[in-house]
Amino acid sequence: MRIAAVEVGLLLEVVWASLLAGIAVTVLFSCVVLFGARSAEARRGGESGAAMAYAALALASISAFAVVVVYGVTIMLSKG
Repeated sequence: MRIAAVEVGLLLEVVWASLLAGIAVTVLFSCVVLFGARSAEARRGGESGAAMAYAALALASISAFAVVVVYGVTIMLSKG
């Protein structure tokens, strides 16, 4: 009795795609935390230019993070 057939190629595709997505999401959110902390530190140190630059990098990172998360959720919901 055959219950299921597993295609190894598709399984490997799922594995590498999930690893890549997990690393990307982790790195992007880490950048948000890092640049946000550096922005606050620069602002406390009176370096307004550096604070603005770090804040802009944090904003870009959180935007990229949001895009990746929304894209992932969209893919999961469309595979029904």
